[in-house]
Amino acid sequence: MKVLDAEFVKGFIRMTSDGWEQGWHERNGGNLTYRIKDEEVEAVKEELHPGEWQEIGASVPALANEFFLVTGSGKYFRNVCLDPEANISIIELDDKGENYRICWGMRDGGRPTSELPSHLMNLEVKKKIDPKYRVVYHGHPTNIIALTFVLPLKDEVFTRELWEMATECPVVFPSGIGVIPWMVCGGREIGVETSKKMEEYDLAIWAHHGMFAAGEDFDLTFGLFHTAEKAAEILVKVLSITPNKTQTIQPDEFRRLAKAFEVELPEKFLYEK
Repeated sequence: MKVLDAEFVKGFIRMTSDGWEQGWHERNGGNLTYRIKDEEVEAVKEELHPGEWQEIGASVPALANEFFLVTGSGKYFRNVCLDPEANISIIELDDKGENYRICWGMRDGGRPTSELPSHLMNLEVKKKIDPKYRVVYHGHPTNIIALTFVLPLKDEVFTRELWEMATECPVVFPSGIGVIPWMVCGGREIGVETSKKMEEYDLAIWAHHGMFAAGEDFDLTFGLFHTAEKAAEILVKVLSITPNKTQTIQPDEFRRLAKAFEVELPEKFLYEK
C-alpha cells in the first residue's frame, strides 16, 4: 500500500487541515504526532526507506523501535493537504529511544517538528498509562492563550473556570487541565515539564503560547482540544461583559453531573469560591 492511501495518513492530514481552518496554526505554528500501529507500518513498509540516524534530544526508551507520523519543522499546516510528502514524515526510533531516522516524507529536505522531544516524552508517558494513546497535538488556540494573561497559572483555576463554561466540559476532560508557566519552547526542559502534566491530564497549557492535547485517535484528540478552546471562548466573552458571574455551575452540581455520566471529578477542582 502507498503511504498516502493509508487511512491513518488520511486521518492525520485531515486533522492538520481542520486545525488550520480553526485558526490554530498561523504560519508554521503547531505540530502533530501519531504513534503508528504495527499493522499500519507493515501495510506501508514497501515505501519506507530509512535515512541517517539523528539525535532526538531526549531519551524515550519505552518508545524504542516504534514508528511515528509527524509534521515537519518550519512547515505550514495549510500546505500539508496540498503536498503531504513535502511537509510530513514517518520516522523510526532506534532500539534505545534516543535517535530517529526519516523513513518517508520531507521530500525537499527538513526534519520533524522542533517540539519532537516534547511530543515523544508525552507519548511515552501516555503509553505507560494506557497503550491506546497514540496522538499528541499542539496548537495555538486564541482564547486559551488570552486567558493565560488574566487567570492565575494554576491547574485548579483553569480547570474550574473552563468546566463552568459548558456542561460537557467536565465530561470531556474530567481529569482537568495542567498549566505550565512561560518557558522557552522547543527543547527538553519544557518537554519534561509537559510530560509531568501528562501523567495527570490529557490537556496541558503553555502560558502565552498554546496548548497540548493527547488522545487515543485523531477524532478524540481534536475534539478534546476543540472543546477546551470553545469553553475558553465563552469565558473570554463572559469576562468581557463582567468580571463577576451572576450564576454558574456549583460544586454539588458538578458532583451530580459526575454521577450521571459516570466520570470521576477530582475534588481539588470543586472548591468553594
